[in-house]
Amino acid sequence: MANHKSAIKRARQSEIKRIRNRSYKTRVKNAVKGVRSAIAESSPEQAGQRLTEAVSIIQKTAGRGIIHKKTAARKISRLSRQVNRIAS
Repeated sequence: MANHKSAIKRARQSEIKRIRNRSYKTRVKNAVKGVRSAIAESSPEQAGQRLTEAVSIIQKTAGRGIIHKKTAARKISRLSRQVNRIAS
């Protein structure tokens, strides 16, 4: 446990950020899951709509630095390929 005043404050701030980041990561996972379920149902229009929402959420999360930008790009790329595959 932290002993110095500044270390105690830093631990408090880190805990708040950890909880906030966890909720953002959960939103990303749920968005990806929504796109994958639409792909499994073979409905291209619904998958495309959910992909648009998921891309927005993923990019916002990467912009805040919660996930790495290349991780976000990889997730978007893989989802887009899957949606395009069922659309054609």
